[in-house]
Amino acid sequence: MAVAPEGTPCWADAVFDDLDGAKDFYGHVLGWTFGETSPDQGGYTQAYADGKAVAAVVPPMPGQEGTSQWCLYLAARDASATAARIREHGGELLTEPVQVADYGTMCLARDPGGVVFGVWQAGTHEGFQATETPGAYCWAEVYTREPGKSDAFFPAVFGYRSKQLEGEMDFRVFDLGERSVLGRMRMTDDFPPEVPPYVNVYFTVDDCDAAVARATERGGVLRFGPMDSPFGRFAAVGDPQGADFSVIDLTTTEGEMPGTEPVG
Repeated sequence: MAVAPEGTPCWADAVFDDLDGAKDFYGHVLGWTFGETSPDQGGYTQAYADGKAVAAVVPPMPGQEGTSQWCLYLAARDASATAARIREHGGELLTEPVQVADYGTMCLARDPGGVVFGVWQAGTHEGFQATETPGAYCWAEVYTREPGKSDAFFPAVFGYRSKQLEGEMDFRVFDLGERSVLGRMRMTDDFPPEVPPYVNVYFTVDDCDAAVARATERGGVLRFGPMDSPFGRFAAVGDPQGADFSVIDLTTTEGEMPGTEPVG
């Protein structure tokens, strides 16, 4: 498996106060199985879909208990150099780059509009072992109330090219080469003011409606959808511990792909 190019989404994890509850929920909804919890790695526990690593769940550090949130990691060739660019372009480092055994080097950061994300310089852990298969990551979008800040920040740090979707919705796509790797959505007044900016991570499912039903059976909350789109049938869900994510059936599509306009 090749190391992902700079700026490519390469991993996702979330902190949960109730780790067993998270395992039960995501195992039921996405079909995940889980590796052994590693005490020497702070309880970090990898999740697997069809035997391939697709995400991780982890208990909080003492004093860090609170609402859960999925964190998306973007690949870096040199985490320290990426951290310097984050500072240079108005971002904030929540943790300095730190080496995690021989797995790799990571840091956590916040963009100028308040969106938290991670940076991962791969060592022996190169990131997702599968994408766009049932239970695996397939897409992510930055949800922000200050799109101008995110639109300037992410391309400056990661070298993305930008294009704007045509139509009334304020949605931007960030590309690496010929591949679209990340979206940016303006948060409208439909979002309660207490909801902070965040990265919405999409996981692939065979059947969107069935996945939503499994989520609500286990105490999840349907935020939006299910809805058909040219990209697939998708829905936004909140898990019982407050972490928001989306599920999408990539095989069920409807309508034509929207046009885009290069920007910047």
